[in-house]
Amino acid sequence: MRKMGIGIVALASTAVLLAGCSGGGGTAQPTDTQTAIDATGVTLTIWTDENRKPAIEAAAKTFEEETGAKIELVQKNFDDIRNDFINQVPTGSGPDITIGAHDWLGALVSAGVVSTIDLGDKASSFEKVALEAMTYDGQLYALPYSLETVALIQNTDLVGEDAPATWDDMIDKGKASGAERPFVIQTAGQTGDAYTMYPFQTSFGAPVFVQDDSGSYTNQVGMGGDEGVAFAKWLGANGKKGTGIISTTIDYDTNNELFAAGKAAYTVAGPWAIEALTTKGVKVKVNPVPSAGGETASPFVGVQGFYISSQSKNQLVAQEFLTNYLATYDAQKALYEADPRIPAWTDLANDVASDPNTAGFLAQTKVGVPMPSIPEMGSVWDLWNAAQVQIINGANPETTWNKMVADLEKAIS
Repeated sequence: MRKMGIGIVALASTAVLLAGCSGGGGTAQPTDTQTAIDATGVTLTIWTDENRKPAIEAAAKTFEEETGAKIELVQKNFDDIRNDFINQVPTGSGPDITIGAHDWLGALVSAGVVSTIDLGDKASSFEKVALEAMTYDGQLYALPYSLETVALIQNTDLVGEDAPATWDDMIDKGKASGAERPFVIQTAGQTGDAYTMYPFQTSFGAPVFVQDDSGSYTNQVGMGGDEGVAFAKWLGANGKKGTGIISTTIDYDTNNELFAAGKAAYTVAGPWAIEALTTKGVKVKVNPVPSAGGETASPFVGVQGFYISSQSKNQLVAQEFLTNYLATYDAQKALYEADPRIPAWTDLANDVASDPNTAGFLAQTKVGVPMPSIPEMGSVWDLWNAAQVQIINGANPETTWNKMVADLEKAIS
């Protein structure tokens, strides 16, 4: 395979980046019709965590053989990556590429530390919500690779496998099952957990922020008005002064223990909780969260992927590695096998959906929405969680919710 000198890559970069093998299969090397760049003497530094490192090494080896470049993998604690990246990139000491979560995007763009990426035809190989999550102001900033969300998990010995059509349907079936509790949902105790509660909120048509036509979030708060109040009243009606189904006495561990002991028929949780929920042998089915407000219950979807440093001196080589060596079925499969999360690569996601639990979560991502990555989201959580806890514990739903929205709008402005 003929190599192209790095000095003329700029003239042919678009052709190179778009000519990679597309679709669901193929190896991690360029096709016969593609000219490999000659990146001899170039070293790409990539930050990754322990879990994903072996999978990236496989693609890196092929890349080194094909291009002559070298790849240095630096293993880091995932929780440290965002701050280290923001602090080090401006000094020129950061990596060329880093793994990261999509909800970092607003902070990374605001800090000016990430570059856009062009996936070309490869974009059609990824789940739509994954691309939306990695898009900011209409520009794609990362190569996505995994998805996660919450869904309804039900004890099939108690309520069978059929998905309840609505909240009321679910509660009726849960009560009829004879379970101690028809449904449990964790609120992180007195802290509040608007993340897990979000699909019920969106079923009332009250998104946290309004999205524009491109799918990007604006800073317009979307959970005010009649729709938000309707959700708040529903929350209060199922709280301490109402049915008592939703309680701030339920933290994450308590939620899992109640379900695992067969004391609850339904819960809402993510794939990370499946092991704890089934530790005592409970058989489960993963289904969509039922609507409480009449509209589709759309949970948050989290996405992880790979960012390119805006200060990288090797951006074209970094784009080549991501687009033609990580954006392949085999490379994405290696990442999945290293750290099983729902793949963002559609064909691979469909393949691993042979596991019924994975299939259930994958189906839920298709009606989910990316968790906002805009900087304004940092002002939301404390106010939002606190308002929900107050309402569950008996505060006036309408006045409490409207005050939260007003305080949030003031904080943003």
